[in-house]
Amino acid sequence: MKLYGYFRSSAAFRVRIALNLKKLNYESAFIHLRRGDQRQPGFLDINPQGLVPALEVDDTLLIQSLPIIEYLDETYPEPPLLPSDAKGRARVRALAAMVACDIHPINNLRVLRYLLRPLGQDEAAVETWYNHWIAEGFGALERLLAEGGRTGRFCHGDTPGLADIVLVPQVFNANRYQSLDLTPYPTIVRIYQTCLGIDAFAAAHPDRQPDREP
Repeated sequence: MKLYGYFRSSAAFRVRIALNLKKLNYESAFIHLRRGDQRQPGFLDINPQGLVPALEVDDTLLIQSLPIIEYLDETYPEPPLLPSDAKGRARVRALAAMVACDIHPINNLRVLRYLLRPLGQDEAAVETWYNHWIAEGFGALERLLAEGGRTGRFCHGDTPGLADIVLVPQVFNANRYQSLDLTPYPTIVRIYQTCLGIDAFAAAHPDRQPDREP
């Protein structure tokens, strides 16, 4: 397997966690998003979206982090990343989608850069935008986790799964903006800290990647 990613990409972070949980070996190909590697013809031939992650598996190229993770779970079923029951799977997928589909897309690098450059917003305005959407999403997510009877040590039960894989990179990003107070989200913070105590999550952390930069 060959994973195209960037150390600070939330979506690539997710796939690294999943690969680590499955104990799968992979080769890394680093696509420097701030330098524009993702817009070069060589990478656009791999993924016309110009996004990471992309995962090469034998002669197949997989894109988009959630389908990649579900492919890994279907192909390498141990340990499972989704519950065995249909209602549990629906809950976990919903928790993951709240982050991956509603929070992350409007806070990723290309959106923030567009706010800064073509739209002419200053850093303070971009930070306000970022923190607003994190708070909106985390508020609902915190309530679902805190009041959900199936929340355990992790988002669903006592073993890490898809929802945790998606949540951890988003909390990492929120921590980068020191003005965002995470105190209102104690369940989210607890789960985040529990996850980072697991080697598979810790090894996937951006600070431990070979392409890490200040």
